[in-house]
Amino acid sequence: MKGRRILMNPTSEILERVNKSSSEHHDGVFTRLFRYLLREDIYFAAYQKLYANSGAMTPGSDNDTADGFSAEYVHELIEELRSGKYKPKPVRREYIKKQNGKMRPLGIPSFRDKLLQEAVRMFLEAIYEPLFYDQSHGFRPERSCHTALDQIKTNFRSVKWFIEGDIKGCFDNIDHAVLIKTLEVKIKDSRFINIIRAFLKAGYVEDFQYHTTISGTPQGGIISPILANIYLHELDRKVMKLKEKFDKQSTRHQTPEYLHLAKRRQTLQKKIDRVKGEERELAIKEYKAVCNQKLKTPARMSDDKKLVYCRYADDFLIGISGSREDCEEIKEILREFLSTQYHLELSAEKTKITHSAERVRFLGYDVAVRRSQKIKKKANGVKQRTLNNSVELTVPLEDKIMQFLFKNDIIEQKPNGEIWAVCVPRLRHLSEVDIVNRYNAQIRGICNYYCLAANYDKLNYFRYLMEYSCLKTLASKSNSTTRKIIQKYRHDGKWAIPHEVKGGIKYAKLVSLADCKAGKLMSDKDPWQYKSFDPKKLSQYVRLSAGVCELCGDNSDSCCIYHAGKMKNLKSTTEWGKKMLHMRRKTLIVCPKCFKKIHREQNK
Repeated sequence: MKGRRILMNPTSEILERVNKSSSEHHDGVFTRLFRYLLREDIYFAAYQKLYANSGAMTPGSDNDTADGFSAEYVHELIEELRSGKYKPKPVRREYIKKQNGKMRPLGIPSFRDKLLQEAVRMFLEAIYEPLFYDQSHGFRPERSCHTALDQIKTNFRSVKWFIEGDIKGCFDNIDHAVLIKTLEVKIKDSRFINIIRAFLKAGYVEDFQYHTTISGTPQGGIISPILANIYLHELDRKVMKLKEKFDKQSTRHQTPEYLHLAKRRQTLQKKIDRVKGEERELAIKEYKAVCNQKLKTPARMSDDKKLVYCRYADDFLIGISGSREDCEEIKEILREFLSTQYHLELSAEKTKITHSAERVRFLGYDVAVRRSQKIKKKANGVKQRTLNNSVELTVPLEDKIMQFLFKNDIIEQKPNGEIWAVCVPRLRHLSEVDIVNRYNAQIRGICNYYCLAANYDKLNYFRYLMEYSCLKTLASKSNSTTRKIIQKYRHDGKWAIPHEVKGGIKYAKLVSLADCKAGKLMSDKDPWQYKSFDPKKLSQYVRLSAGVCELCGDNSDSCCIYHAGKMKNLKSTTEWGKKMLHMRRKTLIVCPKCFKKIHREQNK
């Protein structure tokens, strides 16, 4: 690395300028982007983002991983790009099981291709992130399922109908020609576009056989999510245009019946203050009757029309204030638009029109609009139906929570239908603290995700079952009973497992629902802004540029990074394992001699 000048700040500043230009000029185009892929600093930034992921050590079709990354590695990639010889390797295809029992294909690229994809993704994000609508939440920085659900909770008030949208095999059916044409509207650089085209056409290897890819973006690829968002941005644009035409203000703010009763109530209030005796008593009686009638009378006119929309990846939800016929028309327009122009198909079984009083499933929550006549007195003394027409998000206990418990063998159902928490035998080999931590991770995962639910307290039963399953697992490990475990580890009125740490004794206890809900939501974060990076401060670059082997101490111009994958796999019986455990790092800068030595010892 010594003797080679690595460009530093320019690429970071260029990305920032690209993002600013895209924000200020939505119709602008970008040229000569390919030359920025020939700068070394962007690949060190890309490596910094990729190396910590568990997939960094997952080999593609050529067995290349993050292990062995170096300045020379980057230089070879750049030379291939410069000479036009670069050709991405076919991805290795694997399958993961979906909730409905079907298998989802995943493409695992070579690490070299991941590195370039990450560099390309940085530019695509800088260009397109300012253009995406606020209604899009999937695979975007500072956005999550929670931001989508929070938007639904705020914007979907008073809607009469839901259109549940699901695009059939979206990732697998993205048309390459249409996607490239869409990209060429903003990016006028054929060499940059050709890199993306090469990734799309790279094909995949399954059972040692090569297959071409005619359509789709491989799920698992670094650039696949942003390419899918760019493709589906056209759907967002179409819905926003429909919204402009569909939305219509009400002819008047309140219904005539409600205004008449409000005026009558005001007249009676003045009369009560003016008259006395029996006449006053009759006025009070009429005033109360008018108040009761007013609370039962619809206040808002229902002749307005409104369309609201929210999308997460290929799932979307549309709220309609209007008639069912309006919903049918909008659904047909979107079906035809996706089919004719973008060669995508709305799933017939999952794309439904549902009345908003009924629950629809979106991002694992049940969503409905309340029809509640409950009256609540506000702080200023005014009585209102505060819940009416508000959006209610609830936990689908039977479909999600109980199924999760059954799937993980945490509960069993007796012949009489009774549910029992049971021991999980596969966890008995763990230490007692690790068993508690494993249950805590699952409790936090469920409770944190469902913290927006109106029936959040219903998860107390889930937490109860998890606690007794944990106790039974601990009891099984020590050949004891749950009662004895509780007595043995009683602490502050509850039970907790003591364990030694550097600062003394700590107690591992099961988290409560309040602990999980206390965290800050993703939706509470500030709006996303482009954040510049300084290559000089990237730890991997700083360590590599020193040119010193962290194992033997020799100076070398050809140092590379040894990547251990996971810290838990390191052993203190080896010199390099001991060193990495001491440094608390899963990467080690080593000279070529030490790199070969480590791999020889690993293969023994």
